[in-house]
This record gives sequence, structure tokens and C-alpha cells, in this order.
Amino acid sequence: MQARTRQRGTGTLGLIVPDIANPFFPPIVKAMQARARRLGHTVLVADSDEREADELETIAAVSRRVDGLVLWASTLTEDRLREIAEQLPLVLVNRQVPGIPEVRISLSAGIAQAAEHLRAYGHRRCVFVNASREELRRGKSVHESFEALDLSLAELGPYEPRFETGVHAATLVAAHGATAVIAHNDLVAPGVLHQMAKLGIRVPQDVSVIGIDDTLLASVSTPGLTTIRIDPEEIAVRAGDLLIETIGARAGGAGNSGRTSGAGGDTGFVEIGSRLIPRASTGPAPTR
Repeated sequence: MQARTRQRGTGTLGLIVPDIANPFFPPIVKAMQARARRLGHTVLVADSDEREADELETIAAVSRRVDGLVLWASTLTEDRLREIAEQLPLVLVNRQVPGIPEVRISLSAGIAQAAEHLRAYGHRRCVFVNASREELRRGKSVHESFEALDLSLAELGPYEPRFETGVHAATLVAAHGATAVIAHNDLVAPGVLHQMAKLGIRVPQDVSVIGIDDTLLASVSTPGLTTIRIDPEEIAVRAGDLLIETIGARAGGAGNSGRTSGAGGDTGFVEIGSRLIPRASTGPAPTR
């Protein structure tokens, strides 16, 4: 299903995220709304539920009501995304398609810091709980950073990025004999903590655990979760600004000469960095 013809000049920006129940997204929604309001826009938010069919239907419905769209971690094909970008201004987050403006979250620095953190604590056998079939850059960055420090890394998954995934993975981690876990996000990591407590595995005395995102769950977990922080306000501001710029370039007839001209032309590109936030879920590797 293609995006349908939208009303022009609505003053509304669209934002479609994979899972609004994930605590990573509400702060981003709130920050994007605040930024848009200051610039004279409103934001319409929708959830694709991480399903391609639902994503297509949601795009079709939302596109009629907005001037442009921010699409997060899309599961659609490149050809389909280019079709959508021809019909309305589009900015992608965590999905790279040549010719379409993109906000990219780079976890390289944060993951490298996580690897250094674990190695300094004496860890050598680690597990990565992968909870995404589409986001290949995250897994690639984890493997490269850990291998660069001669850390053994087994991968579990890919699974769904949910709490239950961490519960399932915790038992497998114990079977691997690993002393450290890096989870796909701060939904999966608390599942690991929860199940390890049930299994009598102490964190961090027996196994250290690291998440990714630095959501509220990370700071209220028991123990507090060491995690890789991605700044939600920076993402929201940069994505919103890039979309408004893309809308302006399209409305001004920039065509393929504009920096954010849409599918087929030169595009805007913004990269957001990351950093490790150490908390109580990591510590010295046990002596075995």
C-alpha cells in the first residue's frame, strides 16, 4: 500500500515509531513535540508495531494528514521507501537508503566504551543478545568493538526486542558460561536481570549486564543497569529540524539541487553519538 495524496500545508509533522510501548520512544515524542511547537508545527505520532503490513497502512493513513514524515527503523524495502519519498518529504531514522535524508544513531563510541569497560574488569567471554533482524549496524558494531579487544563474543538471536526476550536469553547465557552480556536495548536487558535473579545468578558478581538506550528502566532496575546512552532530545530536535528543512526544500522547488531534495537527489545526513553510563550491573569478572 502506497502513501496516499496528503493535504498540503497542514502544519503537522508525522512520526512513526516501531513500538510506542518501548520506554525509549516517549521522551523522543515529547521532545519532538516541544521542538515542533516552537517552530509553529504540531506532531502526529503513530506506531507500526514492527510489522511491515501495519507500517504500510499507518504510513498511508498518516501521510494524508501531515506535511512530511519521520519514519523510524523502517522494515520496508528500499524501493518502497523511495516511492514514499517521492510522494511526501521523508526522513529516515536508523535506516539508510541512498537519496533519502537520514538521522543515524551511531553506537560505535558507546559500544567501544562498553567493550573497554568489560575488558578492564577482566571479562573475556561475552554474549550479545540480538533483538533485531533489520538493524544490522548494531550487531556489526558490537562484534567489531569486542573482537578488537580480543573479547570472545557469542550471539543469541535475532529475537523480538522485548522484555521476554531477555528472560529467554538469560538461561542461554548461563549455558554459554559467559561472564558478561550486552543486550540489544533497555527492554531486553531488564528481562535478563529478572531471570538471572530467579536462577540465582548474581549480577554483577557472577555475570555483568549492559543495555542500550539509557531509558528510565535502566536507572530504576535492580541493580542499576549499565547502559549506552542515546540522547532522546538530540534525536528529536535533529530529526524534526531535518524534516522541516526537507519540507521547505520540496515546497521551494529545490528539486535535485537542494541538500534535502528527497528521493534521488542529494540528501541531508545527521549522526547522533552515544556514550557508556556505568551503573551497578557491571563489575569484576568472577574467578573460575
